[in-house]
Amino acid sequence: MNTPGTLAALDVHLTEADADAALRADARTGLTSTPKVLRPQWLYDARGSELFEQITALPEYYPFTAERDALALGAEDIARLTGADTFVELGSGSSTKTTLLLDALSRTGNLRHYIPVDVSASALEEAVPGLVADYPDLDVHGVVGDFIADLRSVPKVGSRLVVLLGGTIGNFEPDDRRRFLEALSETLDPGEHFLVGTDLIKDEETLVAAYDDAAGVTAEFELNALTVLNRVLGADFDVDGFSYAAVWVPQASRIEMRVRARRPMTVQVPALDLTVEFAAGEEMRTEISTKFTREGVAAELDTAGFDVAHWVTDPGARFGLTLARRR
Repeated sequence: MNTPGTLAALDVHLTEADADAALRADARTGLTSTPKVLRPQWLYDARGSELFEQITALPEYYPFTAERDALALGAEDIARLTGADTFVELGSGSSTKTTLLLDALSRTGNLRHYIPVDVSASALEEAVPGLVADYPDLDVHGVVGDFIADLRSVPKVGSRLVVLLGGTIGNFEPDDRRRFLEALSETLDPGEHFLVGTDLIKDEETLVAAYDDAAGVTAEFELNALTVLNRVLGADFDVDGFSYAAVWVPQASRIEMRVRARRPMTVQVPALDLTVEFAAGEEMRTEISTKFTREGVAAELDTAGFDVAHWVTDPGARFGLTLARRR
């Protein structure tokens, strides 16, 4: 680790070439599957990241403010219960909510290390210097890595609190979520902690509105995946030939974000030597967002080897934070 108050060179476990190869493989699999599907990683180029920041400020998009409110209510208890000296944030991105936990953990007098982990080196390079300046006594050590694919990129130092915010766990398919929680359990030592943010099940109207806002920002964000495919893979998607829909799937307790072909289309993807046919009205899923209950989260954590130590929601009980202790 580096000297407190400075930033070590980023540990890079995922190079641009690695990320490019993974995205190409994902695109080939997703574009040839039935139904067609893309991983959400395709959404977050520079333009996509800008659009997502806009989404978090929309009146319909309650998850961002609800999770922040839950953190404001629960941060002190979380810090006290964990006693952690190392704070590992998975998918840290811009680290906009991080300070609520950093402040609470710092007040315990235990915190020594902050380790943000993200697939984007540029996001870390932008966010971390400000944190170094704001927390001069803290050792800040960035890691560029895909924590979903490989948790071994998470350094083993001190007594760790690993945090996954933003409802990101809801973007996983059930089997992928189970595998991730099991891998995290194997990574952590007994007594170390995991904090996870989960959006809670509520009425369909509120859920759909959160992912299909009146201003159309979310639609532009999801359709941006096609623009990324065009740029990265040389594809010739007619973005205007697709519409967007957010659909509540009650049997899976999740919102599915889909782009829908307005007419029959043949799309060429030169980088993959692939031709993709779309029928009129055919949908391609670009993202999922699973919604949870308190009991459901606890059951999944228990299966993976965790005991729930604390639970807190925002005042409206829209979003939950579960603190779990590795058995």
